Amino acid sequence: MARPRRFKDAKSKRDGASFVPLPHAVLESAAYLALSARGKALLLDLLAQYRGNNNGDLCAAFSVMRKRGWRSEQTLFAARRELEAAGLIHETRKGARPNRATLYGFTFYALDENPKLEVTARGFPRGQWRMKDPAPPIAAARGAALATATAVDGHGQRR
Repeated sequence: MARPRRFKDAKSKRDGASFVPLPHAVLESAAYLALSARGKALLLDLLAQYRGNNNGDLCAAFSVMRKRGWRSEQTLFAARRELEAAGLIHETRKGARPNRATLYGFTFYALDENPKLEVTARGFPRGQWRMKDPAPPIAAARGAALATATAVDGHGQRR
């Protein structure tokens, strides 16, 4: 039996051959929603480099991003720090002057192994962007009373 091809006509319905794969779970997360416009712009510019097998090998150097319309190193630096603080990207290789760029990977995808990276897939913080989401409420069991703390003095006696 042949597999159903759900998206067999999808390629003919869009302009261009490739697309930017950004999961809806990320778009609806607290980490993404709290980003500024420059943080969202950098996320899209980094996604433009992603090919499905190069997560961890994404460059946000000013010389690369200038071609995508970035005009200020300070703005780019702030956007990069914002994405790191939100847990959406993680540094996979430390840059060094003059010719070694810092590389990044998306935490919403698995890291693709590459010998030039300083982080392994095992040490990569996949799913770190979820840490900004609020914890789900914990419902108390039916009929269970919540225990309250009582104050105790230094001698073990209740006050």
